[in-house]
Amino acid sequence: MTALHDPGSHTAEVELRIDQATIVDPAEATATVRCILGPVRRGARFDRIGDSAEAIDLELTQILAYFGRSVDELDPVHTALVTLRGTGVQLLTSATPHSGWQAIRGTNPPP
Repeated sequence: MTALHDPGSHTAEVELRIDQATIVDPAEATATVRCILGPVRRGARFDRIGDSAEAIDLELTQILAYFGRSVDELDPVHTALVTLRGTGVQLLTSATPHSGWQAIRGTNPPP
């Protein structure tokens, strides 16, 4: 059984799709995202960008949803402005008609 479906599991795979990304500094970015697989909780760690071999290690430190309100998690199909900190922020890109939305995948923190 996968972690996503195991209620006793401490982590679950999550995915966000990036619409707009802004690099704030070499270790921080903000992004408008849609939750595809989740819910995604604050503290989630992302280690993959789509099918890329590039290494990232990003932590979700803030979620602003529902008209700018700070929340602890984002449910699937909802959008939010998130802050990501760590290694690989420079690899985040905004969507274009040609490229589509960039996906980042990782796991939630333990409950």
